[in-house]
Amino acid sequence: MAALLVIASGNAGKAREFGHLLADLHLQIQPQPEGLEVEETGDSFAANARLKAETVARATGCWALADDSGLSVRALGGAPGVHSARYADTDAARIARLLRELQGAHDRSAQFTAALAVADPSGSVRLEVEGICPGEILKETRGSGGFGYDPVFFVHEASLTYAEMDKELKGRIGHRGQAFALLAPRLRELLGAG
Repeated sequence: MAALLVIASGNAGKAREFGHLLADLHLQIQPQPEGLEVEETGDSFAANARLKAETVARATGCWALADDSGLSVRALGGAPGVHSARYADTDAARIARLLRELQGAHDRSAQFTAALAVADPSGSVRLEVEGICPGEILKETRGSGGFGYDPVFFVHEASLTYAEMDKELKGRIGHRGQAFALLAPRLRELLGAG
């Protein structure tokens, strides 16, 4: 029987992306229970990922995988950073605020970071990895895929925004894909999956 892994997130876009990235491991994947909220009080992506994995693992008695990720923009001193999801109420509003705050900025360099943590059923973190994708913030949106800041995050390596990339390309060069490439072999070993 496949090992059960709970995805410690209430974000549907993130859960779909996890499912795609974990497909080769042949795990039984389920989202965290509805109504379970974890307050992200960490001061880094890694701290928030640990907090979510520990809390969801203890609450469910299952292995839990958590991610905390976000966008850090150099001209904004690293903002929105750990507040990326809470920068505004909707994706469109988050992008609008970001572009407004970057008006007149010459340095539009930025990076997406994904910190992943896996906790065992007792809530002990057993694995942690981090993936980073450098890029820059465009002055206007491009592409219709993805979610969040994807339409304004341009990756020079691909000459595309995240929103213009197909799942395979984003999964290979994106921050979450890079983190999963580091995580997958260790997770397979830990859970005896695949």
